[in-house]
Amino acid sequence: MSENLTNTTDQNAPPPLPLSVNLQYTKDLSFEVPAGAAIFASLRAAPHISVNIDVQANRIEENQPVFEVALTLKAEAQEPPAEEGGQPGRVVFITELTYAAIVTLGDAPQELIEPILLVEVPRLLFPFARAIISDVTRDGGFPPVVLQPIDFVALWQAKREQQFPETKGEA
Repeated sequence: MSENLTNTTDQNAPPPLPLSVNLQYTKDLSFEVPAGAAIFASLRAAPHISVNIDVQANRIEENQPVFEVALTLKAEAQEPPAEEGGQPGRVVFITELTYAAIVTLGDAPQELIEPILLVEVPRLLFPFARAIISDVTRDGGFPPVVLQPIDFVALWQAKREQQFPETKGEA
């Protein structure tokens, strides 16, 4: 059986991103169990876990389109309250990770540079950072923390609103 092979590139597909990921690396990683071994003896229920996320991008070389993009994740677990509505208990563990990439931008239009660096690059880094957080919490003696997918567009927009709040009033 013979097939007629034709050009399978989609003419309506968006152009590729003007981006090259040169290097990915763990910039900083820490895992801490403040209560030590005592927490393993006293922990009776699954801890409450809070996660904070930040993305930073910095130009590495002046007049060069080379940037470091750093995705920082912090997961902190606390014992559940002893009684419903009560204060949370002790800190069970804290893990912090800064996972970074060195990227080079091609001929990107000026208005696309920020979204590429603060949305697209973190989207590429996230699966690797997620695996590291999962491994380090598991290796620390706890069930692995599996982070849910992150909406980096919403994170970027919220960060922009904090930096440039809209003023209310007449224009």
